[in-house]
Amino acid sequence: MNVSVISKRDELPSAAQRFRAFLLQKGETALAYDPGWLFALSDGLGHTPYLLEARDDSGAAVGWLPLGYVHSLLFGRFLVSMPYLNVGGVQTDFPEAAVTLIDSACALADRLKVKFLELRGEREYAHPKLTFTRTEKVHMRLALPETEDELWKSIGCKARNQIRKGEKANLTVQWGDSDQLISDFYEIFAVNMRDLGTPVYSVNLFKQIRNAFNRPEDRDAFFDAAALPYSARQSVQFAVVYSPTGEPAAGGMLTFGTPGAGSRLTVEVPSASCKRKFNADCANMFLYWQLLKKSIEYKQTTFDFGRSTVESPTYKFKAQWGAKPFPSFWQYYLRGTDPDCMRPDKGGYGLAVRVWQKLPVWLTRLIGPGIVKGIP
Repeated sequence: MNVSVISKRDELPSAAQRFRAFLLQKGETALAYDPGWLFALSDGLGHTPYLLEARDDSGAAVGWLPLGYVHSLLFGRFLVSMPYLNVGGVQTDFPEAAVTLIDSACALADRLKVKFLELRGEREYAHPKLTFTRTEKVHMRLALPETEDELWKSIGCKARNQIRKGEKANLTVQWGDSDQLISDFYEIFAVNMRDLGTPVYSVNLFKQIRNAFNRPEDRDAFFDAAALPYSARQSVQFAVVYSPTGEPAAGGMLTFGTPGAGSRLTVEVPSASCKRKFNADCANMFLYWQLLKKSIEYKQTTFDFGRSTVESPTYKFKAQWGAKPFPSFWQYYLRGTDPDCMRPDKGGYGLAVRVWQKLPVWLTRLIGPGIVKGIP
């Protein structure tokens, strides 16, 4: 068993194609695992991509591990699989390959002198160097029915009344991946991040995500044209909810599972936001209803709302749609660093959060991207 560490930009595309073929053969269709994220996060956040490929003695690929090298003067260096996403980690069916890949990742972490290696996954691996594991958050997922009507009947009276309130407020939704729609989504996202006290990503990140997955040459290669209409062959779409005056009120980015590749068609919401001024109109509920309807239209089988701490407000928001918790394992190889060093609630960042919440949005959009790209 040997592992190749692939990082050169001219070698990554062919390696990514092999990795993608490996995933599709396994039936893994969630876009979060697609190696296209290596390019999106490199171009959108400046992370250095690494792709580890394990081969057996016959030369056959038996496992993969994508990694992003996150580095900044402010926070230091980290090695993560995968930054921005909730999952990543080791991809293999062979225990020996998993151990070898983790060995190689730890060695790379030593060579890069990072504070820690973080592997984000849905299963826990036994390895002597992975000495700390986070399990306090869970993935909230909803098994989607085949029709919109079945979903409407399943969500309960309270949720239906809130959706109707958004309809009565004359909220509308637009879908697509144009620069203008991404700009409108980003306007909402930036306001919400400021209100949360969190530095905001650059709008370029979302454009690079779009570019990585929605280029025609990629769509034609990985989607079954006969199975779905052409518009559904875009892996990434943005939804923006507008007020009657045309102001962007709420928005989300959806990533769709790959049709024709397997039975697990999982749609995910990596980023979604709502302006607080539109809470009275239930704009967020209206938005998520649109996201769920679109997922059914595109024949997805599972809606992944993302991770939440059990019984937190976001957990309860997702549970009202019928979402159920699934385990999440974030495992760490620590190099003399407290694993809580980057957590806003335990890293001594409380004052910084409160100050950030008082800044004008235009200023957070100016300085936030330079800060957040160094946060794993």
